[in-house]
Amino acid sequence: MIVTTSWIALFFAGLLEIAWAAGLKQSAGFTRLAPSIFTLIAMLGSFGLLAFAMRALPLGTAYAVWTGIGTVGAAIIGMALLGEAVTLPRILCIGLIVAGIAGLKLTTG
Repeated sequence: MIVTTSWIALFFAGLLEIAWAAGLKQSAGFTRLAPSIFTLIAMLGSFGLLAFAMRALPLGTAYAVWTGIGTVGAAIIGMALLGEAVTLPRILCIGLIVAGIAGLKLTTG
């Protein structure tokens, strides 16, 4: 049960990483108050959930999955909402990251 809960916490930690990365962009280097506060709260939540997940999951797996979720999500947000280039090589690389995340999940308890 604790391992399942840890995976769920890790998933939400990854979502919060996406949120704080997007918030960081909107904060303009912490020069805008509301996005800066949002970013700091999302960071605290993300790190807290990551720390909880690491109580039951291996360090390398938890950290790689957390950063992978954040990386994929931030790339998708950038392309979908911020006008970043959508190219086949970028999509293929995102697919490789997703495959890596899935592989880590499948090979870890």
